[in-house]
Amino acid sequence: MSEPAKNPQRPTARETLALITDEFTELPPPEGRHKPDGPLDWQGYGASVARAAERTGERESVVCGQAVVGETRAVVISFEFGFLGGSLGTRTGDLIEAAHEQARTHRLPLVSLIATGGSRMQEGMLALTQLQRVARQSVRTAEAGVPQVAVLRDPTTGGGWATLGAGADMILALPGAQVGFAGSRVRPADADPAAYTAQAQFASGHVDAVVPAEELRAELSLRLRLLTSASPLPAPVPKALGDTALPKTGWDAVLAARAPERPRADAYLDAYFTERAEVSGDRCGGRDPGVRCGFGLRDGRTIAYAAQCGTATRPAGYRTAARLIRLAGRLGVPVLTLVDTPGAANDAAAESAGAGPAIAEVFAAVASARVPVTTLVIGEGGSGGALALAAPGNTWATPSSYFSVIAPELAAAILKRPDSAVHETADQLRLRPQDLVDLGVVRGIAGV
Repeated sequence: MSEPAKNPQRPTARETLALITDEFTELPPPEGRHKPDGPLDWQGYGASVARAAERTGERESVVCGQAVVGETRAVVISFEFGFLGGSLGTRTGDLIEAAHEQARTHRLPLVSLIATGGSRMQEGMLALTQLQRVARQSVRTAEAGVPQVAVLRDPTTGGGWATLGAGADMILALPGAQVGFAGSRVRPADADPAAYTAQAQFASGHVDAVVPAEELRAELSLRLRLLTSASPLPAPVPKALGDTALPKTGWDAVLAARAPERPRADAYLDAYFTERAEVSGDRCGGRDPGVRCGFGLRDGRTIAYAAQCGTATRPAGYRTAARLIRLAGRLGVPVLTLVDTPGAANDAAAESAGAGPAIAEVFAAVASARVPVTTLVIGEGGSGGALALAAPGNTWATPSSYFSVIAPELAAAILKRPDSAVHETADQLRLRPQDLVDLGVVRGIAGV
């Protein structure tokens, strides 16, 4: 790893710490003796380390310690890119392991402020195997129910991105940060540089939010509060918004659910939570703007949410919801789902992206949830694409909603009935909120 000159536009590890906290107590360095030129006896490596230490004032490429971010105490790992490009070596692994142990012992969230070019070449395969070590620590921390948040600085490439970064529960990125597994010197010559940016990773569903540096402290403070304010109690059923009159016929229920003026997911989330922060993307290359997922504060406690926004739900939306439900389960946070979709997207692109497997993933996440799941149907409940997000035994409906095995128009077409029979078919499907209560499909009607 080369010795980069200090970039005045790139904040140091401690300057980055100062962005998010006023209080920081550094962890003592782990004990252990290291050979002067490293484990490979790489000639001149010891001198390079000494120069990096003199130039940066740090002993290694990471600074680790306890900090207070807003109202939350956390363990923080901050990378010093000026120290051999923020590269990971065996001593870096020692420090990161110690930070994870601190987080688990004291049950404190772990925040990684990443700026790294990857593994340290002068330590060869021993440096590369630190990625396995970091991954093992991350898994142990996750299994302990301790949240992990990553902040991607410039650059975040190589193993640092593929372990501490992409493996975190929540991932934030600074605008313009270079983010990608391949660093700038090892990419194909014709690669589009725009694909290796924080904004591109967000668009592809790999990053939850791109946050300007001046907003990072407030954003981290909110997310850490949300991730550490869990309660085992189920999420309360939201109050119904809009018209509370029950539909007289099945077709009336369909029209009410499809009405453009009916309150949608954003209105329900704004009314339900005092503060909230979204998780975005399925970590598989996709985002669905028609599904909102995240964590919010209600009456001082955190509730996770996955909300359909009235559009046909795409595979990325289902996978994001499943990711949210699994994360909430690990952290002990109850879940609220809002059902509102005419059904799963069924175009060729959706099928190629794995619509069936993605829906199966949500069914499995809800069925195996470690925490209570509460569901409110706020609009259209279209077939299995809606049912996947519904909690068995704890689903409620609003007066302006319906839930059906299939849309009445499609049911009539399948049964080879004329268009004039659609209204009658809607009645026969018994899809009104009051019908669903009688059938035992939902527990009750919100607001009635």
